[in-house]
Amino acid sequence: LLTCVWFAVFGACFGRFVVEKNRLTVTSPGSLSGVYETAIGNFGVPKYGGTMLGSVFYPSSNQKACQNFQDIATSMKTKPGGIPIFLLADRGECYFTLKAWNAQNGGAAAIIVADDRNEPLITMDTPEEEDSTADYVMNISIPSALISKELGDQIKKELSSGGGKVSVSLDWTEALPHPDERVEYEFWTNTNDECGSKCESQLDFVKNFRGAAQLLEKKGYTQFTPHYITWYCPEAFISSKQCQSQCINNGRYCAPDPEQDFSRGYDGKDVVLQNLRQACFFKIANESGKPWLWWDYVTDFSIRCPMKELKYNKECADEVVKSLGFDVKKIDDCIGDAEADVDNPILKQEQESQIGKGSRGDVTILPTLIVNNRQYRGKLDKGAVLKAICSGFEETTEPDICLTTDMETNECLENNGGCWQDKINNITACRDTFRGRVCECPIVQGVQFVGDGYTTCQASGALRCEINNGGCWKDTKGGRTYSACVNDQTKGCYCPPGFKGDGVNTCDDIDECKEKSACQCSECNCKNTYGSYECSCSKNLLYLHEQDTCISKHKKVIVSLSFIIHILTTVVCIAGKAGSGPSWSVAWVVILAMAAVGLAGYTVYKYRIRRYMDSEIRAIMAQYMPLDNEGEMRNH
Repeated sequence: LLTCVWFAVFGACFGRFVVEKNRLTVTSPGSLSGVYETAIGNFGVPKYGGTMLGSVFYPSSNQKACQNFQDIATSMKTKPGGIPIFLLADRGECYFTLKAWNAQNGGAAAIIVADDRNEPLITMDTPEEEDSTADYVMNISIPSALISKELGDQIKKELSSGGGKVSVSLDWTEALPHPDERVEYEFWTNTNDECGSKCESQLDFVKNFRGAAQLLEKKGYTQFTPHYITWYCPEAFISSKQCQSQCINNGRYCAPDPEQDFSRGYDGKDVVLQNLRQACFFKIANESGKPWLWWDYVTDFSIRCPMKELKYNKECADEVVKSLGFDVKKIDDCIGDAEADVDNPILKQEQESQIGKGSRGDVTILPTLIVNNRQYRGKLDKGAVLKAICSGFEETTEPDICLTTDMETNECLENNGGCWQDKINNITACRDTFRGRVCECPIVQGVQFVGDGYTTCQASGALRCEINNGGCWKDTKGGRTYSACVNDQTKGCYCPPGFKGDGVNTCDDIDECKEKSACQCSECNCKNTYGSYECSCSKNLLYLHEQDTCISKHKKVIVSLSFIIHILTTVVCIAGKAGSGPSWSVAWVVILAMAAVGLAGYTVYKYRIRRYMDSEIRAIMAQYMPLDNEGEMRNH
């Protein structure tokens, strides 16, 4: 704790520390069922916004998890199709971080540490000693939780009762507030780059997180504010060598010596000045409407102006300011006179901001991340921090960066997450998010699927028939395809003409001949076909579809003409015998009348034949293309 490290010189250390908590729900056995509070460890990767279901394992040996489980042939790796294993370990003998590291290497998905004393929950933190913060601490990726001694004893008793099994769920959904579509977060940091692995992890985080932070800030999804911890020198020590070298503005704003050695290297006041310079850069950048450039300044300064190269000074910092297009004079005016016995507005505000308000405790640890006024717990890692920020958005308002593959929980890999799935077309309603999987009907190739996402999803809207035929019935026979999906219908499945059924699973051919719905004249011969029918006439007759009747192709015409010729012959003979005169006039009148009747009959005959041929041709064409005035005509 850097607060206490510095104040130890003067015999003082204080701060209101708030334990950040999540929930543990025991789902079985029934005797332990309930919801319990746990304290989130300040290492590893808490699943902010999500939950984890697991089975508790309490080993028969190495119960404090201070040894490597591989050395004692104990494996907690999840078996295919099995539930993840949560290691239950006792507190004591070694660092919390070492317990988590051994649990992770043993295959555990999470570690639950049972307290060894009856007390309020505490935050499990990383080791304070510099030589103890080994590289393994930054490689811990499983979540951790501290439970009370009472709950730990109950779980261990159940597990030792022979065949006992305890299933629990770790829940971080309410670990961070998520009230609206914007997240406000703060990063408390330091410009000191000679404080060992903690300083290195801060700089690495800034470099790696810069892109995501700037994207969120530019689009207005977040409001970011950097902060810097400073302390005041007790009045009795203001004139001491320690305060003179560690403080500015007559002991008002101080920082620890970077090397913890007052006789060499940079002093604490050098750190305070560079902290102030970065805070002023953010103020000027924010006023110009580009607060995200702070990330560029901090990254460039750490690369171009390191302490080990003796470039940690104003001259180097000014060059970085100029390279980003800002006026150095504005920065200097913001910094003011560091030797004057006056308050600095920027640093005074920083000290006031250190004091916790409401549910947030005092900021006493570097680095500290605060999301929606709640202190973040866990590894300072790009992916882990981004998940925490994403969980701070109100559900369904998260930006696209929160829904990328890097943020997925991969729950859809197991049984498709219990969501709807079309295996044939490789379409699923399961979508992984940082909060866990959700079952939502997808949009595929511009086609929206609608349904509950769990049991049904159906294509809807224009072009829906292009995706899995809109979920409707479809069949191909005789080189022709029949479908119950119609693109101009936004939803629903309708069997095509000649079929009947629900349109989704079945469309059965209608037997028009059997049902006597067509081709029913006395001379008609009906033959059912797939999706239609064929009608022919017996006795060499001609079928007229529109009238559903059969007529002679030529016999009636021949009979009629023979009869007309016979009448005409008879009339001529009579007229010849009678000679000239009125009889011939009558004969000619009769001849002309009969000719007119014959011509009329022939015209009617041709007209009927033409109509028949037209109807047959149109019926044939309707099978292959829609006609203007016969969009609903059956296929024949």
